[in-house]
Amino acid sequence: MNVTLEKFDDGSAKIIVNVVENDYQGKIEKQLREIGRTHNIPGFRKGHVSLGQLTRLFGKQVKSDVLNNEVYNAVVNYIQENKLNVLGEPLPVEVKEISLEMKDYTFEYEIGVAPELNITLDKTTTLPYYPIEVSQEMHDQQDKMLRERFGSQQAGEEYEERALVKGSLMQLNEDGTVNTAEDAIQVASGIVAPFLFKAKDEEAKFAGKKVGDKVVFNPWNSCEGNASELASMLNIDKEVAAEVKSDFELSIAEIIVNRLAEYGQEFYDEVFGKDKVTTEEEYHNNVKSMVASQLAPNSENLFQITTEKELIEKFGNFELPATFLKKWLVARNEELTAENIDAEFEKMIPSIKWQLIKERIAEQAGFKIEEEDVKNYAKSIAAQQLAQFGMYNLDDETVGGYADRILSDRNSRSRIIEEVGDRKLFNAIKNMANIEIKPVSLEDFKKVAEEAQK
Repeated sequence: MNVTLEKFDDGSAKIIVNVVENDYQGKIEKQLREIGRTHNIPGFRKGHVSLGQLTRLFGKQVKSDVLNNEVYNAVVNYIQENKLNVLGEPLPVEVKEISLEMKDYTFEYEIGVAPELNITLDKTTTLPYYPIEVSQEMHDQQDKMLRERFGSQQAGEEYEERALVKGSLMQLNEDGTVNTAEDAIQVASGIVAPFLFKAKDEEAKFAGKKVGDKVVFNPWNSCEGNASELASMLNIDKEVAAEVKSDFELSIAEIIVNRLAEYGQEFYDEVFGKDKVTTEEEYHNNVKSMVASQLAPNSENLFQITTEKELIEKFGNFELPATFLKKWLVARNEELTAENIDAEFEKMIPSIKWQLIKERIAEQAGFKIEEEDVKNYAKSIAAQQLAQFGMYNLDDETVGGYADRILSDRNSRSRIIEEVGDRKLFNAIKNMANIEIKPVSLEDFKKVAEEAQK
């Protein structure tokens, strides 16, 4: 089998494979004999079919399969042995008609050859990085959220923000008197959360109310007619609740208020782990760091967007084998046609160029993706997901087990490997290039991000 390469000026090339009978005949006979040994063929005893009969029955299909496999492997091996940097996959120039009579064949595959890129990333390239400044307002919001989460519920005398109110609920007539009809709705032990009311004017009716007071409000208005919420509040069926629009009188028997956690070692341990924070000053510094870490992924994402744009602009002045790539894309994507490929290809050019550029930068940086990198990244994802359910400061075994479950899904694992590769790439870029740190407020960050997305 003879394999040669013919290059063209537009960056594409043709791999030519010349095949003679001796290259494939032995493999055809081996497959035919295997068919005769293992298949039940009508009119013949199993394992007693002559090679001539097998050739007559299956020869053309087997020959076609063997040739396709041998030739494609030869093309792939040629690409690998000659270290050809190809784009896409080899495309057959034409489909060959295989016959039992013909002995020698010539197959041709078109390939797209990636351009030679001489890319050196160093400190002469300046890239901006935009960390978001943590404002006092952000700190205070996070502090309040933590103190609420780790706070306690206590009996209160007067309604206040985020309090629960318990008592009996009585349906009223239009004139404001208690409805005493047989089908009137009465809830002996009701509970309402006015701070969750959609209608704030209904919540306002509870302001200043104390244990023993009565308050008249409209449950229908409080939830803007949501039958499910109304049914839960009044302990009735949803179908009935849909028609209940009258006022109710709540006789307040108990007010449960949410007391914020007090600063102290017990609170600090609950938030950050035992003895990791021991003073109020350390607590506030760690809260600020917590907010900063929550904002950091936004800065990282923006850095990746702006860096990709800047490096494409700096290193992307090269031509792609467009004619081949369009053929390959149409062949591999049902939604692409000869009519729309030109417009769609223009949209793809930046991403194709970026793929080539980042491969060269990765080669220059010389990093590898290790299994430990993948596992650690999966553990960080696991910790974030568990934190969403209020599970903080879990031991490594628990987080690691959850990470293993994430990695057991093939799609999740592939996505994580890709993200780890990108993370390593951009970390390498930070070390190789000159990074200009530009701290910005959240408002200014949004403006920069919006401009970068254009």
